Amino acid sequence: MKLLLQLSIGAALAAGGQLQAAASADEDLPAPSSLTLDASLPRTRADAAVLAARRFYAFWNTGDGRYLAAAIAPGFTDRTLPKGRPQGPDGPAFASKGFRAAVPDLRCEIRQLIVAGDRVVAHLRFTGHFTGAFAGKRGSGQVVDFIATDILRIADGRVVDNWHIEDNLTLMQQLGQVGTN
Repeated sequence: MKLLLQLSIGAALAAGGQLQAAASADEDLPAPSSLTLDASLPRTRADAAVLAARRFYAFWNTGDGRYLAAAIAPGFTDRTLPKGRPQGPDGPAFASKGFRAAVPDLRCEIRQLIVAGDRVVAHLRFTGHFTGAFAGKRGSGQVVDFIATDILRIADGRVVDNWHIEDNLTLMQQLGQVGTN
């Protein structure tokens, strides 16, 4: 059984290494509220995995394509590809553009980040306001607040695979696409 090390993000950043340097260079990267690291991983590998995940979620937090380009590998594969979304590196950009058309102020918070081996598991919270349009319906400022979980596979400091699940029922209720009864 692998030994895991639970750290606050402050302790992880204070520990030094690439994670601290990256946080200084990329100030807009969201920091996880809770960070758990596999203590058997070399520090540089753990730092690279955390940095790749933080860049990936900076993309979801801002919609800025430079974070996506820095986070994912050219051979990126979405292992739970939703219908209508392109496979590969273009998929997340396509999804973000559509989502931001409905929720322009979308924010992504990393509640938990767990790094073990070549995997990063992230528990996320997305928030914003439905002020745009989705599926032919215009929003009137309704609050959007739902959770998601990702499993990322990291290789050479980049996300190469993603398995994800979102609380789509809550999201669709908030967007007025399904009833709340």
